Amino acid sequence: MVDQSLDYKTKFAKFFEPALLAELEEKAMIVEVNSGDVMLNIGQAIRAIPLLASGAIKVSRISDEGQELLLYYVKEGESCAMTFNCSMLAQTSVIKGTAEEDSVLVCVPVALMEQWMVKFPSWKKYVMTTILNRFTEMIKSIDEVAFKKMDERLANYLKEKSSISGSSVINLTHQQIADELGTNRVVISRLLKKLENEKKLLIYNKQIKLLKHL
Repeated sequence: MVDQSLDYKTKFAKFFEPALLAELEEKAMIVEVNSGDVMLNIGQAIRAIPLLASGAIKVSRISDEGQELLLYYVKEGESCAMTFNCSMLAQTSVIKGTAEEDSVLVCVPVALMEQWMVKFPSWKKYVMTTILNRFTEMIKSIDEVAFKKMDERLANYLKEKSSISGSSVINLTHQQIADELGTNRVVISRLLKKLENEKKLLIYNKQIKLLKHL
């Protein structure tokens, strides 16, 4: 059941001016999604801009061969730059959005996007800051792929997963990790075993526990 009692002032006051908070509460829709739910697919029309009130969203690209590559995560208080860009250009989605954990979204109708850009300075700043931050994260992801070895990428990936969930236990299979990092399961299994031998993590069935030395 969708909780309509969201406290907009608590969640978004540091981003938006009072008049925008009031309009957000009046015109936006609250949507709850469960961990693993796909909220947006490549080629899908974008009808609303999601602002994340709680939880985390994974944003990824899909190759022609069907391989999924992680781009970035959207965290509490943030939004997805790709949906901003596509909605402003009236284009369909170029990304896949999946709930990393149970999440609550505040969905703003696309029709309000340009109106709010003119009407509310805080909205314009939020949109432009989001686009800049996501662009910076994507550059970082490209640097990871181009310049870092897979063992470094794996360690960074595991630490980010832990940071998002707030837990040192990560519930993923080796194949799922390989898919998100754009490699194969054998490579990930070998590197995880190496990290375990270095006492940086513990490997269980479909679980990985990070230790303080990672």
